Amino acid sequence: MEFDLAFTTSALVAFTMGLFSSMHCIGMCGSIIGTLTLSLSPEIRNNKQRLVPFVFSYNFGRISSYTLAGALAGVIETLITMPMGEISGHRLLQLLSAVVMTGAGLYLAGWFPRFAYIEKIGLSFWKLIEPWGRKLIPVKSYSQAFLFGMVWGWLPCGLVYSALALAATAGDISRSALTMLFFGLGTLPAVMGVGIMTGLLTRFSRMPHFKQLIGLFMIALALLAALPWLNPMAITSHSALH
Repeated sequence: MEFDLAFTTSALVAFTMGLFSSMHCIGMCGSIIGTLTLSLSPEIRNNKQRLVPFVFSYNFGRISSYTLAGALAGVIETLITMPMGEISGHRLLQLLSAVVMTGAGLYLAGWFPRFAYIEKIGLSFWKLIEPWGRKLIPVKSYSQAFLFGMVWGWLPCGLVYSALALAATAGDISRSALTMLFFGLGTLPAVMGVGIMTGLLTRFSRMPHFKQLIGLFMIALALLAALPWLNPMAITSHSALH
């Protein structure tokens, strides 16, 4: 099987971004899942076995929106690379992606709070769709939870935008969508956990040194995005082929 460096790099980096930025997701999505949980009947809310499918349905909807946004990033990639040429356009997008991811890393570490201003990019669209999410409350079915998650998946978030910048370098529309799918899957453990064991994860997310470590790791991922040939998997694969 031929090793595809561009896609494998973006998918692995996106999943790792999602996994290690999950502590930020607790702050952004935790209150939303709290709203979802409180809107459920006490019989469901107080029974973890019945609660989990609703939390999962919400997250499935959220990740579906991320995947759709990834496909749109792939369309943007195509529009940019067509006039500039595939090689030059793709390289420009890689460097821009690295810049955005570096900003996200500095933000996670608490060293660049102004990075949050990037969230204003999607604010106008969010104001249009946010009322539809509120109409789904109280949630009474899995399908409602899924739609609720789809709406709130478009909540302006700098880290999601960082992943979208990476998705725009994946190579084509389908791979851009899959990159965001991997990002969403990376966020799943922590965000699912918010609805089940909020206290523990919240305390963990407030550890300043842990946030700095995650921020530095994000910056390292930005370097990997700018220089994808440094991907350890690529080096291993290249050695194996020889």
